[in-house]
Amino acid sequence: MPQDATDQAAQKQTGNYVDPYAAYNFRMEVGKEVAGYFTECSGLGARVEAIQWRAGDSGRRVHRLPGRLEYADVTLRYGLTASTHLWDWFTQVMQGKSDRRNVSIILLDNQDQEVLRWNLYDAWPVEWLGAPLDALGKEVAVETMTLVYESLDRSGPQGTQGG
Repeated sequence: MPQDATDQAAQKQTGNYVDPYAAYNFRMEVGKEVAGYFTECSGLGARVEAIQWRAGDSGRRVHRLPGRLEYADVTLRYGLTASTHLWDWFTQVMQGKSDRRNVSIILLDNQDQEVLRWNLYDAWPVEWLGAPLDALGKEVAVETMTLVYESLDRSGPQGTQGG
């Protein structure tokens, strides 16, 4: 059995310890183009609203059904560079142009190989915050951009099932 298949089989067995992925090495692609490496990505998530109802004959028991699906806004923080890729995208939206794009947040291992990706479909930037500037500070200038999106999926490397 190939090593990758052996590793995958071991991960599916109950009781086998598998090291969790590190959270510090990731990048974002917009379409098929690498948009950059980021210092922080937060907010990836979805929530299904629970609709409560009570049947007339069930006494005091309340039932719950899945309702509306909502996706959380994703906030990215990145070091300011000469690249204007993300700023240009936000500028299009500021001018009232619908510029929805597919975005992937890609988690990398210690050898910079893709291990997991979250695909955000029909995403667009809703907020940009410039880097705080401080003449007495020694920190890297970090900008912030928030994205909204229509749907989300999670996959293994380059679209394979898993993760």
